Amino acid sequence: MKLQVCGGCNAKISASSLKATLDILEVFKRKEVLEGFAKNDDAAIIKLSDDIAVALTCDFFPPMVDDPFAFGEIAAANALSDIYAMGGEPVAALNLVCFPEEEDRSILEEILKGGAAKLKEAQCSLVGGHSIHDPRIKYGLCVMGILNPQKIYSNNSSRVGDKLILTKPLGVSLLSSARTVGECEDKYFKGAVESMRTLNKYACEILKKYKVNAMTDVTGFGLIGHLSEMVSDTAVIYSNNLKILPGAKEAAEEFLFTAGGQRNRKSYADLVDFEIQDFALEEVLFDPQTSGGLLASIAEDGEKALEELKAAGIPAAIVGEIIPPQDKKIIVR
Repeated sequence: MKLQVCGGCNAKISASSLKATLDILEVFKRKEVLEGFAKNDDAAIIKLSDDIAVALTCDFFPPMVDDPFAFGEIAAANALSDIYAMGGEPVAALNLVCFPEEEDRSILEEILKGGAAKLKEAQCSLVGGHSIHDPRIKYGLCVMGILNPQKIYSNNSSRVGDKLILTKPLGVSLLSSARTVGECEDKYFKGAVESMRTLNKYACEILKKYKVNAMTDVTGFGLIGHLSEMVSDTAVIYSNNLKILPGAKEAAEEFLFTAGGQRNRKSYADLVDFEIQDFALEEVLFDPQTSGGLLASIAEDGEKALEELKAAGIPAAIVGEIIPPQDKKIIVR
C-alpha cells in the first residue's frame, strides 16, 4: 500500500505568480482582523478580546512520501506549523481531503490516522473536515489556534542586530526528488521523513522564552524566500553554519533539482548576493521545505536560546544575523 509521490510544498504556486494573482483581489477587512494575507504572514489573526486572538490557517498538498500514515503525519505537522510560527497554541483542526473514488479506502484511513496522531501529540482537537473525489490524493488541514494579541510573532519585523535561528536542517525536497529517480539511499530519506514529521511545537515552546522580534516557518519558498519576507534591512547567511540533511547537497551536485526550487530561484535570485561559489548550496537555499523548521529573529540571548534548543534534542543553528541595509536583501557568505 504505497502512495504516488508527487508533491509536498514543492507543489506550491510560485511566489511571483501568487502575488500577481492576490494583488487583483478586492478584500473587505473587518476591524477584528489584525493580520490577513497582505504581509504574507503565516496565519490570519482575529482579535476576540484584549487578551485573546484566534490564529487561522490552512495547508494541504499531494504526497511527498509513499507511506500513507507518514504522509498524514507530515501534512498535519506542516499545517500546525503556521500556528507555532505566530507564537500560538493550536486548538482545533478540520481535515481537508481529496481522494480518488476508485482508490483503496484503507489508504485514506492510514492518511487520516497519521494526521490524527500528530494532532493528538499537539493536543489539538480534530473537529471535522471536508472531502471530495479527485484524481490525485491530497491531504491537509485547516487549523485554528489561540494567542495573546499583544504577543504575536510577525514574519516581517526583524531588527538590526538580531540573530537568526533555524530549528530544522534543509534539503527535504532535494532528497524527495532524488528518491523518485532511485538516487537517494534509504537512510538519507528516512532522515528527511523524520524531520518532516517532527512538530515545531517543542522549538516554539523554547523560543517563546526569549525576545523574538520575528518568526516564520521555512516551507515552500525555501530559506531564501521566507527569509526575504522577514527582512526589511539585510540578512547575512553564514553558509558554514547551515545544517543540511545528509545526501541533500549531494543530490544538488548531481543536478537532481526540484521544480519548486527553480521557481524559487526565479522569484528570489535578484534579492541575493552569493559571495560563495557553490551552486549546489544555492540549490539547498532555494529548496522548498515541506514541514520545515522555525526561523526566528532573536534580539538577545541567541546563543542561550540555541543551547536550550540543542539540549532538548532540536537540531537548531544560528544561521545568520540582521545587519544594516546593503545593496541586496540577503547576503550568503
